[in-house]
Amino acid sequence: MDVKTIFRLRAPDTMAVEMTFRNPGMIEPRTVTTLYRKTGAAAFPSTSSALRLAARIGQLEWLGGTWIGTTGTSTFEERWTPPAGGSMLAVARTIRGGVMNAFEFICIVERDAGLVYQAMPNGRQPATDFALTKIEPSSLIFENPAHDFPRMIRYTLGADGTLEAVISGSEKQKPVTFRFKKHPG
Repeated sequence: MDVKTIFRLRAPDTMAVEMTFRNPGMIEPRTVTTLYRKTGAAAFPSTSSALRLAARIGQLEWLGGTWIGTTGTSTFEERWTPPAGGSMLAVARTIRGGVMNAFEFICIVERDAGLVYQAMPNGRQPATDFALTKIEPSSLIFENPAHDFPRMIRYTLGADGTLEAVISGSEKQKPVTFRFKKHPG
């Protein structure tokens, strides 16, 4: 699969992310464009488990880059931009049996002295917001207890340089773990 991603600043508060991809055998490439707009404060449930922490986007510099992992016949990847302008952007995709079967646009943005993770699985809008609830030098947790699944997203950078992403929901739902290695370029 051939994928091309273009980030375009359309206005001081609006960015377009255009992904064009072509599978072998496709006559025409498929293009998906998603607009990200910087907005005011998001409404988060006020529960003790979802308190926003003061943080700056620069604290997540370790997350930047291309991360790729495999399990069986599936390959998953996240491509994160470096922190800039109070935000980080990512595109993610899962390839199973040589065919892309899922993709996601992600934005982490500074908002009200905290960080908000905005997820758009398969380009779905509006984005689902998750508030930063824990941050350490090599790990972070975002939560949205009102969401069905996931309710929690955790990234951890291992001592060996690998990245682990865990998404989890209620106690009855099984967590999903992704293990990535940083890819040069």
